[in-house]
Amino acid sequence: MIFGLFKRKSGNIAIVERQYGLLTAAARQPFLYTDLDVPDNVMGRFEMLSAMLILYFRRTRASARAGQEIAQEIVDAFFEDVDHSIRELGVGDAGVPKKMKKLAGMFYGRLESYAAALEERDGGALAAALRRNFHPQREDAPAMDGLASYLLAVEAALAEAPEELVETGQLRILPAGA
Repeated sequence: MIFGLFKRKSGNIAIVERQYGLLTAAARQPFLYTDLDVPDNVMGRFEMLSAMLILYFRRTRASARAGQEIAQEIVDAFFEDVDHSIRELGVGDAGVPKKMKKLAGMFYGRLESYAAALEERDGGALAAALRRNFHPQREDAPAMDGLASYLLAVEAALAEAPEELVETGQLRILPAGA
């Protein structure tokens, strides 16, 4: 996009790319889709990447300024990626802003809905929120207990990770099914 030429670039580009790549890879682990009931479709991948970003964002909220700046740049990269994906799916220029607004609202809504359950380490409440978001309008939706347990374990592992991993974009996500 031509507007990208005029963006202010930070010195964190390599760090952001590396960390975003690790988060994306974590959200694409086959086990999530084969064993933890994440739908293997566009919205399922959006939901899973959103969940990983939320856990990362929660980890970095207590980080030093550099870690928080990197986290914001990663969220920005996520929305640039979503914008690009929407366009690849054939949404025209006129429809992109409306779709982006909806997806941004979904992301920030999930940030709030998962936060309460994560703060309390309430697997049942987290599973219920995941079920609503990953399987909307499905009466027979899976319980999502396995995914909730995994996400709680990921958050606990991220909390223990040293700050230098955040600042260098090397924060790894606990493998699913390990």
